[in-house]
Amino acid sequence: MSEPAAFDACAATYDAALNRGLSLSGESKEYFAHRRIEWLSSRLRQHGCRPMHVLDYGCGTGATARELLMHLPAASVTGVDVSADSIDLARRHYADANVQFSTIDEGQSAGEFDLVYCNGVFHHIEPDLRGDALAYISRALASRGYFALWENNPWNPGTRLVMRRIPFDRDAKTLSARHARKLLDSAGFDIMTTDFLFVFPRPLALLRPLEPALTRVPAGAQYMVLCRKRA
Repeated sequence: MSEPAAFDACAATYDAALNRGLSLSGESKEYFAHRRIEWLSSRLRQHGCRPMHVLDYGCGTGATARELLMHLPAASVTGVDVSADSIDLARRHYADANVQFSTIDEGQSAGEFDLVYCNGVFHHIEPDLRGDALAYISRALASRGYFALWENNPWNPGTRLVMRRIPFDRDAKTLSARHARKLLDSAGFDIMTTDFLFVFPRPLALLRPLEPALTRVPAGAQYMVLCRKRA
């Protein structure tokens, strides 16, 4: 991931800055988090996956943990991040008996998780370090565990505009879905599905029921590559 200091510096203002950027779509970060987990849950059900132990890789300030617990049959969620200040905020606001948070360098439990969820993290990781991040994720997963990689679609002009409005995203190195699939394949993951979501902003919300039919079209603001750790 990016240097810890970069996200420590913006931990206290991270959520507000993200919402300011996303306001261009007419929606909040909570809307997008809810839709991502809802879509992931539907895909996992199609594959017969009921993840009990979930890792949120690059959890930031921790708000996604609630969505993961709400929409997945998870017994526990663990969030990890490079930013100690973000983890402190996550522990303060979201930690409970079923949710815990730690910095990435505080240790790793090998083979503990049925699912790793990761949203908007890899564009902050230097390209030559992305293999190391995938190796960490692979070690964390149980045999044949699932990995859901969500990333911003660089081919979507709205995505690029939103990222320019967010201070910590302006210099990010985006990756296309095709490139993400190549990375995942080379890291030992079998690709299951690739879906593009968030085609219509809020002013066109009446068209959103069409989105499930458009998931193969690379037009959405984000994409999800769902893959599985190779045996």
